[in-house]
Amino acid sequence: MNNKFKKYLRILLPTVIFLFARSAQAVCPVCVVAVSACVGLSEYLGIDDTVSGLWIGGLLVSMTIWTIDWLKRKNIRFYGRKILTAMLFYVFTIGPLYKNEMIGQPLNKFWGVDKLLLGIILGSIFFLVAVFLNAYFKKKNGGKVFFPFQKVVVPIVILGILSGIFYFLTC
Repeated sequence: MNNKFKKYLRILLPTVIFLFARSAQAVCPVCVVAVSACVGLSEYLGIDDTVSGLWIGGLLVSMTIWTIDWLKRKNIRFYGRKILTAMLFYVFTIGPLYKNEMIGQPLNKFWGVDKLLLGIILGSIFFLVAVFLNAYFKKKNGGKVFFPFQKVVVPIVILGILSGIFYFLTC
C-alpha cells in the first residue's frame, strides 16, 4: 500500500464510521469521528506534532468517556474501571508512538517536552474541560443544549482554537 492511499484511508475510514454511527451518548460517536478525521487530516497536511497531539489527546479522552459509558450501559462493572480504561487507551497509544520513535526525539521539543506528548497532555486536559463546559452550559439552560450538536461543537471549537495558538507558536 502506498503512502498516498494510506493517507486517504485515514480520512475515508472515519467518514465511513460516521455514516454508521448510532445516536449520541456520553461523548458521542460524531465527536470521536470528528477528532479522528482531524488527526488524519493534520498529519496529511504536515501540521506540527504539537497540534496533532492536541487532537490525539482529545480523541483519547473522548474514547475513554465513550468506553466507560458503554461499559456502564452493558452493566459491566469492576473496581477501577474508569482509571484502568483511561490508562489502557493512553498506554496503547503513547507506547507504540514511543516505540516507533515518534515520541522521544531530542530535537522535537517545545517548552522542554516532546511536542507530540505535550499536545496529547494539553489536548486531553482541554477536551475534558470542554466536556465539563458543555455540561455547565446545559445546566444553565435547564438541562437543554443551547444549539444543535453543542456536545460536538464545544470540544471541537476549543481544540480548534488551541490548535491555532500552537500552530503560530511552533511556526
